Amino acid sequence: MDYKAKLPLTIPIFPLSNFIIFPNTTVPLNIFEPRYIQMIDDSMKSDRMIGMIQPKKSGKLKKPDLYEVGCIGKITSFNETDDGRYLIIINGVSRFNVDEEIETNKLYRVCKVNYKSYIDDLDEKVDKFKLKDLDKIFKDLKNLFEKKGFMVDWSNLKKQDFSNTLNTLSMASPFSLEEKQVLLETKDLNTRKLRLEEILKTYTLDEFSNKTIQ
Repeated sequence: MDYKAKLPLTIPIFPLSNFIIFPNTTVPLNIFEPRYIQMIDDSMKSDRMIGMIQPKKSGKLKKPDLYEVGCIGKITSFNETDDGRYLIIINGVSRFNVDEEIETNKLYRVCKVNYKSYIDDLDEKVDKFKLKDLDKIFKDLKNLFEKKGFMVDWSNLKKQDFSNTLNTLSMASPFSLEEKQVLLETKDLNTRKLRLEEILKTYTLDEFSNKTIQ
């Protein structure tokens, strides 16, 4: 779908800590808080789009400060459970910068945003990378995931193209919210790959340091 002329400039915001999405990735969400039930209700009546963004560790407990960059997604699947929860699937469309937060009478938060810095998110391009370029990342992540006790379907990941695989690894990896935000804000795939390698290197060095000390 061509979103270039249709992306809303005022969007509902879903602040979710340690959770990011990228354009052209798909994630399931379990919605149960009243404010986000209202947000999904309103979104389903309009363009089905919501902004996913990480909250910072500063600000008020119930209204933390927000990072400046998030990703807008479109609800592509919606189901309501017997106990009133919403099970939805979000497809990432484009990253955005927050211009300002708007005061409303809604339970959820609303922001004015722009997409100028991430206009390339909307362009379909052929990757110049191959999955073999991720071999080192796969190796280091496998070791990290095993130490954390995470289960990952690596064979299924390798069936995707380079960008989807890289973005899925960035989203699913057990990194801090600050590290995930760095990955989200990278301009292009090559920079994201380099940043992911740098982050993994710090975990590898920490593991080596701990073993040396012991």
